[in-house]
Amino acid sequence: MIMSEDEKELDSDSEESNSGKEELSSEEVASGEPDAPLEAGEPEDSEFEEEEEEEEEEEEVEFDLDAQIEEFRHQIEEDPENCVHHYNLGEALAELGQSEEAQEAFEQALLLDKDQAFGAIIHFGIGNLYYHQLMSGIQSTVVKSSVGLHSQHRAGAQISSVNDDDYATPLREFEAAVQDLPSLQADEEIMEYISTNVPQQIATVYYKWASDLFDKARQIDNYGDEVKDIKKGLKHLKKTIEIDPNHSQANLMVKYGKKMLQEGFSIYDEYGFVAKEIQGTG
Repeated sequence: MIMSEDEKELDSDSEESNSGKEELSSEEVASGEPDAPLEAGEPEDSEFEEEEEEEEEEEEVEFDLDAQIEEFRHQIEEDPENCVHHYNLGEALAELGQSEEAQEAFEQALLLDKDQAFGAIIHFGIGNLYYHQLMSGIQSTVVKSSVGLHSQHRAGAQISSVNDDDYATPLREFEAAVQDLPSLQADEEIMEYISTNVPQQIATVYYKWASDLFDKARQIDNYGDEVKDIKKGLKHLKKTIEIDPNHSQANLMVKYGKKMLQEGFSIYDEYGFVAKEIQGTG
């Protein structure tokens, strides 16, 4: 989400100016004066709207992200202490998949945002960067819907290890974004976007963490911590559901996880033979 300079201007003068515009608009509406009649040959509103839509479509097609990045770099040269320019550069670089440069831009934006006026947005951008890195490996291809008591091994398509830092790192950034929300200085649209999406991303990461732990427990090798990982996954699912009670996949996995602990589960090899059995609590 790239910010404009207008979203950074929040001084009292601008607020007074906006207030005046709103009053003017209200007076115009209250006057009840009819619209001026269309002259002969003058296109109607629908034609104007069609032309505007066509222009918008052309602008979207012509959008050049590389050129946008160069523009952000130019803005930084002119105003290097402006955290918004560094944040915008980070967003654009992240969109191009240039993760390291994007992270540097985000970190510089945080350093310059001394009053934390945009900290929530910047931390959200960093959190998304880490989350997309997490999803770039095998985690993005494993089919979570196959979780069950009797699962078949699929060579090369299962998670055999889970690094907690891979999930804790984006979570820290999203949680930092939540902490900075009270001091966020942005328009209502951005405020609503951040307030809504940050908690959802936290819920998503916890669900992903739990799902990967379940899949790790279902690997063909018996590594001894299957039950421990299922229990840990259930704790993460609980956090997901606390944020999003209607998360259907998380609720379904809770049922599977509890059943796996109680009844145990079996993993079959690619030939259909039992490769591993985990005993349940009964």
